[in-house]
Amino acid sequence: MSKKRRDDLDTTTTFADMNVDGLRWYDPTIKKNGGRRKEKLNVTKKEYRAMVKGMFLAIGPYILGAVLVFGLLIGLAYLWMSS
Repeated sequence: MSKKRRDDLDTTTTFADMNVDGLRWYDPTIKKNGGRRKEKLNVTKKEYRAMVKGMFLAIGPYILGAVLVFGLLIGLAYLWMSS
């Protein structure tokens, strides 16, 4: 009657490093980042400029919106104070 159910619990994925100095389970032999080293990205100047340009194009509308809202508030404050 009872079927043996497959356990789908993922016990290998780490979301946060819990190897913190001062805790009971701290193990100084474990390296940070899972023992992996961060590799340096090999990008050319042209690729780097393209990445920076993409970043500015992505964040540009938010900055423009903030400047416009700030300008609108300054304009409304000027109209309110001038009358």
